Amino acid sequence: MERRDFIRLGVVAGVGAGIVAPSTVLAEKSKQIVISDIYYTKESPGRWSEKVAGHLPSIGIEKKEGKVIVRVVTAHEMKNYEHYIVKHVLLDKNYKFIDEYLFNPTKDKAAMSTFTLDNYSGDLHVLSMCNKHDLWLNSTQV
Repeated sequence: MERRDFIRLGVVAGVGAGIVAPSTVLAEKSKQIVISDIYYTKESPGRWSEKVAGHLPSIGIEKKEGKVIVRVVTAHEMKNYEHYIVKHVLLDKNYKFIDEYLFNPTKDKAAMSTFTLDNYSGDLHVLSMCNKHDLWLNSTQV
């Protein structure tokens, strides 16, 4: 099975969080180093080293009245179904699925999503999936 087909089937079928928690995640005290051939990071862009800027999701955090508002932006073009960000997926500190936002490339002009969490703290991970350049992971501390 081709790698891209594996990712598409796994993530679209709702088991994306299951493939995102491989045993290759090495934890330090407050920093995570992620090594993978299924998803890419700023530190490990693999064959897409020139694509980091347009594919790595940016994460903004705002705390308000016991809620955590997470704003995710992927600085990527939305060229109809030809080339676009398929979705953003939010994962907790244990890489478990929290929520996702699916983009409609015929209507969404930018890859931006907002999530609201109740009293969340700890590491937070975001996946951004491009239809041509695979799955990208970024993390932050809440």
